Amino acid sequence: MKRFAICLIFLFYIGLTISAFATVDTVTVFSNSMHREIKTVVIKPTDYNQFKGNYPVVYLLHGYSGNQSDWIKKVPSLQKLVDENQLLIVCPDGGFSSWYFDSPIDSNYRYETFVSAEVPAYIDEHYHTIKDRRGRAITGLSMGGHGGLFIGYRHADEFGACGSMSGGVDLSFSVHKFDVAQRIGDISIFPENWKKYSVMNVVEIPPAQPIVIIFDCGVDDFFYENNKALHQKLVAMKVKHDYIERPGKHEWSYWSNAIEYQLLFFKKYFY
Repeated sequence: MKRFAICLIFLFYIGLTISAFATVDTVTVFSNSMHREIKTVVIKPTDYNQFKGNYPVVYLLHGYSGNQSDWIKKVPSLQKLVDENQLLIVCPDGGFSSWYFDSPIDSNYRYETFVSAEVPAYIDEHYHTIKDRRGRAITGLSMGGHGGLFIGYRHADEFGACGSMSGGVDLSFSVHKFDVAQRIGDISIFPENWKKYSVMNVVEIPPAQPIVIIFDCGVDDFFYENNKALHQKLVAMKVKHDYIERPGKHEWSYWSNAIEYQLLFFKKYFY
């Protein structure tokens, strides 16, 4: 009997542990700019329904060939990190190879508008959020790292902080890769697009409001030299930012580690 009681108590605590996780929603957001519904993952803290205030939000972008579920599938510890940092994480589907542009050559790709305006509007309407740039940050990996800095800089009236992990920050590196030319045109025909849409050049135009910046890259990553060059450019421009180099390649083991540091950085900004 005593052993049975102990087992019941053990199972009770196991049940509490299992249930004490952040909640993962998958919602569909209608894009007026692209005239279709697009899936988005939302991760809420465990105490979301009990908390009477509003949460800050980190918009977390996936990489090339990915989708909205990449982050939560590959880094399930995001649920724990959401609880630890007391924020929401929102992962919109950015398409197979959108690069988070409003494509100047293909009207079916309006992912800059979708991520910078349509998704935040939906999230603010349906969730308990801080409905102000002070409560929003945006970052991502690889293609999404470019998107984080690109959208953050160009929409600093909507986001107070931005970041990148292993970002493809210089599009000239990807002239014949990752479908960039399909989004902004052949570089020999549309050379200005390659300048206008590359983070390496976007940072030359001061954002609408001061924005907090963090980005990092593994030293064995094929985007490492581009990220290092961006850091050096920002230093020369006297733009405040946090830049981190650490061992690592272009892979999930690196990003699952990097996101912990970026969320801590954003938490410091939010709180």
